[in-house]
Order: sequence, then C-alpha cells, then structure tokens
Amino acid sequence: MNTLLLRGGGRRSSSSCRSSSPHRIFVFSPATVITLSIISQIIIHFVVSRSSSKGSSRSYTGLLVRGMSTKATTTTGSLLSLSANSNSNDNNNNNNYKIIDSHLHVWANTKEATTTYPYETGQTPPDSLKDAACVASLLEKMNDCGVDGALIVQPINHKYAHSYVLDQALKEYPSKFKGMMLHDPTLSVEDAINKLEELTLAGFVGVRYNPYLWPMHENENNGGMNNIPMSTPNNGGAGLAVYKRCGELNMPVGVMCFKGLDLHLDDIKNLLNHSPNTIMMLDHFCFTKLDTQHQKVGTTNKDDDNSNNGNVNEKIFLQLLQLGQDYPQLIVKISALFRLEDDTGYPYERVRKERFEPLLKVFGPQRLLFGTDFPFVLEQEGSYQGAVELVSSWCRQSKINDMEDGESVRNLIMGGTAERLFGPWG
Repeated sequence: MNTLLLRGGGRRSSSSCRSSSPHRIFVFSPATVITLSIISQIIIHFVVSRSSSKGSSRSYTGLLVRGMSTKATTTTGSLLSLSANSNSNDNNNNNNYKIIDSHLHVWANTKEATTTYPYETGQTPPDSLKDAACVASLLEKMNDCGVDGALIVQPINHKYAHSYVLDQALKEYPSKFKGMMLHDPTLSVEDAINKLEELTLAGFVGVRYNPYLWPMHENENNGGMNNIPMSTPNNGGAGLAVYKRCGELNMPVGVMCFKGLDLHLDDIKNLLNHSPNTIMMLDHFCFTKLDTQHQKVGTTNKDDDNSNNGNVNEKIFLQLLQLGQDYPQLIVKISALFRLEDDTGYPYERVRKERFEPLLKVFGPQRLLFGTDFPFVLEQEGSYQGAVELVSSWCRQSKINDMEDGESVRNLIMGGTAERLFGPWG
C-alpha cells in the first residue's frame, strides 16, 4: 500500500514508495504534536474528573506524559528510508521545483533596534551589514534570485529574544519563512522544555545548538576553561532533555561547530546515540575547512605554524563522512561556501570536488540542504545570487544513479529535502 507523509497540513503520496509495514506513516508538525497532546490532556482530565465523581479507584496519573507524543511521529529510520527510496513526482516534476534557503539570518536594522528590537549586549552587527539584514532586504534578494522560501536561524545579535524573527518574518510572511530557535543552555530542564514548546506553538520548526553558549568549566586535563559539552548530564541535563524532546516533536536540531568538528565529535556522537529519533543538522559543511595546497602535499615551512599539519583538515572531513555512514539521522547543510577557505577562490572548485561531491556520495541528496548564510554572503564574491546559482549548477552536474539524475539531485538539495524535514513552503 502507499505510504503517506503528512506535515503541517500538507500531504504527499507516492506510488513508488513502499513500506514493509501495513500501517501508514503519519508525520505531524511539531506544533500539531503539542496541540494534540494538550487536547489529550483535556480529555483525560475530563475522564479523571468523571471517574473521581463516581468514586472510581482507578488512577489515570501518568497516562499522558511528554513521551506520549512519539505516537504521532515516525522513527528517523523510517522517515529517511521513505525519502531515500522515493522517486515522487514532487521531486522530479520541474513545475514543483522550489528553492528553499535553509540557512540564513535576519536582524533589526538601526532604526528597528533603537525603537523595538534591541541587539544583545556585545552582539551589535558589523557596520557593513547592520542595515543589510532586515526582513525587507532579505525578501528583495530572494525575489531577485527566485528563492521561494527560507529557514531563518535565530541570530546571535538578538540571542534568546526571538521577537524580531517571530513578528517581522514568521507572522508577516508565513508562506515565505520558517524559523529555527536558539536553545538557551543556562535554563533548567523544565524551563528549557517549556521554552521549546512555547516557541514551537508560535511557529518555530527547529532548534539551534551553539556549543559556545554552554557554561564554562575547568578542563581536568589541562586546567584551562572550556564550554561544558552539550550532552553533559550536569546542570540537569537540559541539553539532553531538549534534544530528546525535539525527536518526539519531529523537530530537527542544528549544531554549529564553528571551531571545528574535531572539538565536538564525541559530544555530537553522544547526542546522536542519546536520541536516535532526533534529526541532527550540521551547519556549513560542519566547518570542515580545506587544507591549503602546500599542506595537502605535506610540505614544511618553519615560518608556517600549520605547515606540519599536512592533510589535518582532510582527516577531520573523513570523520564527518564516517558520521554520515554511521548515523542515518544526520544531515549536512551545503551552505556558506566561503567559510571553507578554498584558496582557489570563487567559484570554489575545490569545495565542489573535495567537499560537495564526497558528501553527496555518502549522504545522498536526501540528507543535504542548500543554504546561503545571508547576510554574510553579501560581502563575498558572487553574493547571494552567486551562491544560489553555484550550488544549483553543482547539483545539475551530479548523478547518483539511474533514478537520481542531476535534476533530481538539484530538486532535493535546493528545496525538496528542506520541505520534507520542515514541511511545505508557500
């Protein structure tokens, strides 16, 4: 029988998509899951009240717990398998082809920050971009480049104050924008879960983990100060609890390894193992930078601190590929091409050959997402339009197998994967 995939009011059916189970798979949006839980609680409260009034000794305590919402979600394995085996018309029909920018930021311009949406202390945007990242500026770029929708990642400039993204983007342009909230690792488990559910009901569809916002502690090995791991059971284990709750809500978690995957590898594995049903996304190729040409050939230069580390970045990249093989719930964003330090410059041929193509081979287009990293891309050669056209061209030149040619790869990476994970735009 056909397998149906439901998300936030959208339904897709594919006759080529088979399931070993006779049951249909339903995947509800995070807000829908919470709403169903609330309705269930009201019903159970009514039943308990009626039973109590009749002197019933039966206890309904514990019937409804947060974990109950997993009844409304599919396992990650089923979800990824569904997409991997699907050759649906939605992805192969060019009339349905959408471009979704899955990684960008917006913040208040100077006037908005002065009157309504102040910047976080110490997080004022750079002068060159301060007035270039408001919602109106983004919409202009998207319209010019034919981008149909975007996933807005909460900017550090407003930190945990989500009102700008909520008011100016999600509420004003619901067909264009979805949001990814920023997790506050200083909150208790209860407060963190409540904040997650509050923002989910407000319209956010994902959560960002910034490991550099976790509290500092002394490193037992060297006596230095480091951030507590995201997966630490300390501080009530809020990071673990929220991560698991996101899996119950079918809500992806994005992780920013700005200082390198190697620093967070064990932490990432701990999260992945703790809740296999939670989909994890790694931003910007997981910051797996390219070695310079002389590093790749292992040359040495006593004046170059990095010259003895030939292929060090390649070894880290291999760790990312291994993660992709070991954890099917892991997604990588093909975003911020300029952050990988391609010494050949735009149009980043080394990024294409040494990062994009290996990732496509291991992860497949169902586990890769396109993003620009607006507004920072505006200061790079090619700007916003260049990033859109470049990744699209890489996809069209790719072929996985007879079922997934360049057009199919493009349709998934440039938009189809995002809509599968976050629900349809438009």
